[in-house]
Amino acid sequence: MSWLWGASPVDPTAPTFHPVSSRFPPNELAGPLETKDLEWACAGGFVTETQTFYNFLDDGSFLMVQVVHSSIGVWYPTVQLTFKMYNPTTKEKAWRSVNVANFVTPPPGLDKRSCKSDQFTVTYKSKPGSDEPESYTIQANATDDLQISLEVTRSASASGWKVGKGPKGGFSYYGPDTENPEGYVIHRFWPRTMAKGIIVYKGKAITANGPGMHVRAILGMRPNLIASRWNFCDFQSDQHGGVSGIQMELTTYEGYGRRGAGSGGVKVNIGSLVVGGKLACVTAETIWPDEAPAEDGQAMSRASHHDPSLDNDTTYHVPARLDYVWAGPSVVPEAPGRVKAKLSVDVGTPAEPKGLIEKVDVLAEIPTVVKTVVSYVSGTQPYIYQWYNPATLKINAPAGLLPDASGDVSIAGTLYNESTFVS
Repeated sequence: MSWLWGASPVDPTAPTFHPVSSRFPPNELAGPLETKDLEWACAGGFVTETQTFYNFLDDGSFLMVQVVHSSIGVWYPTVQLTFKMYNPTTKEKAWRSVNVANFVTPPPGLDKRSCKSDQFTVTYKSKPGSDEPESYTIQANATDDLQISLEVTRSASASGWKVGKGPKGGFSYYGPDTENPEGYVIHRFWPRTMAKGIIVYKGKAITANGPGMHVRAILGMRPNLIASRWNFCDFQSDQHGGVSGIQMELTTYEGYGRRGAGSGGVKVNIGSLVVGGKLACVTAETIWPDEAPAEDGQAMSRASHHDPSLDNDTTYHVPARLDYVWAGPSVVPEAPGRVKAKLSVDVGTPAEPKGLIEKVDVLAEIPTVVKTVVSYVSGTQPYIYQWYNPATLKINAPAGLLPDASGDVSIAGTLYNESTFVS
C-alpha cells in the first residue's frame, strides 16, 4: 500500500555522492572513448557543457579556445566562444568571450561531434588506422580583431579516455539515487594533442603550433552545487617522445558525501600520464574527509596546496606551492608495472606571484542568466587562479615505457594549472 502514500522517505545517512573514482578498480580506470562521448549532449535543465582546447605554442605562449553551452531551466541556452592567449615573455594577454548566434549541432552533413554558429565552426574528422586518427578543425571569426584557424590532432598512441568503460563510465552522481540523480559531472580527455594553425590578433598573424590537451566536460547541476573547490593541471613536454601529466579534481559541498548531509568535503581526482607518446596510465582517487589517504596507494591521483596566504583581492587563502601526484598500473602491454609521477610548482604569493596569468572573476565571465541564479542562490564570489610556469615532472617508469630510459626520470616541460575557489 506504499503507493498510496508516495515514496518511502530517504535515509538521512544514505550516500548523497557517488564518485566515479570509487567505482572502478585500478586496472579498469582507462575507459576508451566512444562516439557518443565526443558528441554534444545539449541537455535541458541546469547543465553546463564545455569543449576546451589547451595548447602551448612554439614561441612559449599559452593558448585556450573553449566553447561553452549553458542551459538553465526554461530559458533558451546561451553559447559562448572564449579565447585566451598569454605570452610569458612579453606578458601580453589576449582575451575574448563572445555570445554566439545560431548555434547548431550537428551541422549539415556532419554528426554531433561537430558544431557551428555564425561566429565559428568546430569540425570533427576521423581517419581510422592512421597515425593521427582523430582531429578537430576550428575556424572562427570571433571579433573584428580576432580570427582563429586551427587544427588539433590526437595521435593513435595517446588514446582518449574517461574513467571506466561503458555508457556510465566517467560519471560521478549527486543525490541518494544514482538512477535518478540530482546532478552529475563527467570529464572526457584527449591527454596529448598537437595544434597547428594561425591566430590573427589585431592584424598580426601568430603561428599557433604546439602540444596540449583537449577536454569535454558536462556539469549536470548548478555549478555552485557541484563543487566548492577545483584543481586542474596540464603538464606538457616534447622530451622522450612526448610526455603529459593532467589532472582534474573537485571537492564537494557539505551536503554531498557518503553519509548524507554534513559528510561532504569529498575530493575526487582523475588524471593520466602520457609517456613516450603513449597513454601510460589513467589515475583516479577518492579522498574522504574522515579517512587519511594511503601513503603509497596502488592508485593515486592527488593535488595539494601548501603555504596558503590571504589574497585581499579575493578574500581566499591561496597556495604558494602546489604538488601533484599520479600512480597507477601501466596500460601499455609491452611495459607492464606501476607508473608513478610527481610535480611541484612554486606560484609565489598574492603580493609576489610567479607565473600568474590572471585571477578570473567567474561571475563576470558567465552568461547573465546563469550569473543571476548562481549569485542569488549561493551568495558566492568564485575566482579561478590561472598560472603558467616551467616545471619538472619526475616519473618512475617501468622498463619499456620510455624509448631511451627507465626507472626515475626527470622531464622538463611547461605547466598550466588552475585553482578555483567557489565558496
